[in-house]
Amino acid sequence: MSKVNLDALIQREDFEVDEVLMSGKKKETISIEDIRPDSFFFINIRKPDFQRETNEWDEKKVSEFIKSFVDGDLIPAIILWRSKAGYIFVIDGSHRLSSLSAWVNDDYGDGEISKMFYEGIIPEEQIQIAAKTRAVINKNIGSYSDFKLALTHPNKVTDEVISRSKNLGALAIQLQWVEGDSKKAESSFFKINQQAAPIDKTELKLLKTRQYPNSIAARAIIRSGKGHKYWSRFDKETQESIQRLAEEINNILFSPKLERPIKTLDIPIGGKSYSSKTLPLILDFVNIANGYNTKSKLRDDENGEETIKCLKRTLKIANLINSNHPSSLGLHPVIYFYSKTGAHRVAMFYGVTEFVISITEKKRIDRFVKQRKRIEELIWNYDYLIQQINRKYRSAQASYPYISEFLWDCVEELEKSENIKEVINNLIADKYDYLTKEASDYEEIENSKFTTSKKSAVFISDAISSATRCKICNGLIHKNSISIDHKVRKRDGGKGSVDNGQLTHPYCNTGYKN
Repeated sequence: MSKVNLDALIQREDFEVDEVLMSGKKKETISIEDIRPDSFFFINIRKPDFQRETNEWDEKKVSEFIKSFVDGDLIPAIILWRSKAGYIFVIDGSHRLSSLSAWVNDDYGDGEISKMFYEGIIPEEQIQIAAKTRAVINKNIGSYSDFKLALTHPNKVTDEVISRSKNLGALAIQLQWVEGDSKKAESSFFKINQQAAPIDKTELKLLKTRQYPNSIAARAIIRSGKGHKYWSRFDKETQESIQRLAEEINNILFSPKLERPIKTLDIPIGGKSYSSKTLPLILDFVNIANGYNTKSKLRDDENGEETIKCLKRTLKIANLINSNHPSSLGLHPVIYFYSKTGAHRVAMFYGVTEFVISITEKKRIDRFVKQRKRIEELIWNYDYLIQQINRKYRSAQASYPYISEFLWDCVEELEKSENIKEVINNLIADKYDYLTKEASDYEEIENSKFTTSKKSAVFISDAISSATRCKICNGLIHKNSISIDHKVRKRDGGKGSVDNGQLTHPYCNTGYKN
C-alpha cells in the first residue's frame, strides 16, 4: 500500500547547533493554533537531520489520527527537545504533528510547502496518494478551511463540522521534554524510535552514519538531489555537483516509472522509485558499486570530495548496466531484474551489479556479450534457480555475491556447450548440488481470478517473444539503452541512411563490434 509523504511539513536541522539562548519554562500542551505555519511554536519546530522520511502512514492512518484529535480522543504525548539555538526538535511524534500540519495547510505531499521542498518535482505516485488522502479526510472529517468557515458562516458547512469546530479551540496535545545536550537527545531519539516501530537495520545504519559519503549519496539519489539537502554544509560548487550526479543516477535507476500490472517492457532497472524499500536498495547499490562492505573504514565526509567520488563511481556502474552511455551493456530489466510476474528481484539486482563490476574489472565483457543471447535464455527459463540461491543465503545482501558467481559460471559453461539444459545439469552436478530443476515450489497457486501478478505475467510472456533485439549480440534491447549502428561502417563508405542503420546496445556498437 502506498504511504502519504508528509516529509516537507517539518523542516530538518542539525542537532549540533550551538548558540546560547536563555532557557525558560516550556509549554506543557499544544493546540491547533500552535500548528499554524505562522505560530511562534511551529516556526521553530524541527526534525533531526538524520531522521528518516515522514512517510510511514497511509491515508487511513492519517485520517484516523486527525479524526481522533478533532473528536478529543486521548492522544499519546509528543516528545520534544529544545536546542541551545532555540529550535524545538521532535524526538517522537513527527507523524502526528505532520498530519495535523497537513490538515491545516491542505498539503498531503502535493501542496505549496511540498512543492517548494521538492523544487516543483513531485513523483506522480506521491501526487495520487495525496489526492486520495485529501478526499478521504474531506469526506470523513472535513477540511480545515471548512472548520474555519463554520465559525463565520455556519450555514455553509455540515452540522458535524460545526459541532467539532466549536470544540477545536479547547483541544490540546500533551508535551514531554527531553532534558540534556544533543547527545542525550540523539540517544533518546534512537531508543524511542526502536520501540513502537523498529527502524529497518539498513536504515538505522544509514541514520547513524549519516555524514558518511555513501549515506549522503543514497539520500541525494532517492530524491534526485531535491528535498532536504544533507550536503548543505559543503560549498556551493560541491552541492551542485552532488545534485547533478544524484539526479542522473536516479534517472537511470527509476525511469520510466514502474506501473502495475505491467503493460510495457519499458520498465526501470531499480523497481519502484517511491516505497519504504527504495532507500535501503539505493544504499546497497551505492555500497556494491563502490566496493564498500562491513570492513570498509568510512569516515564523515568533511568537504564533500568523498561523496562526489562515491557518486561518480555509482554513476559509472549504473551507466554500464543500462543507459545510453557508450559503455552500456543495456541489460534489459525484464530479464535481469524482474520475475516473470513482474516483481522486482532485489537479490538479482545486486547480483547483476556485482557481476557487471566483475566482468568489467577482469576484462571479461566480450566473453559475456558473445554468450549473451543464450545466458538471457537461461535466466528466463531457469529463473527459479536464482530464487533458490537467494533462499539458501536468506537475504539479498548475503546472496548477491553467489548470484554473481553463478552467472559467470553459466557464461563459462555456455562457452563449452551449445545445449542450455546440459549447462544446467553440469552446474548442478559439479558445483551447485543444492539446486533443483523442480520449479513446482515456485509456481503460483492457480485460481480463477486474474491478479495483478498474473496480468503482468500474461503481458510479459507475450511481449517478450517479439521484443526488439540487438543486431550484433542478439540480446534484448531496452528503450533506455539504444544505439543506432552503421551496418557498413562510415570509414568503409557507409551512409547515414535508414537501410544502413540497425539497433544495437551501446557497448556492442562502440566496443564489442570494434
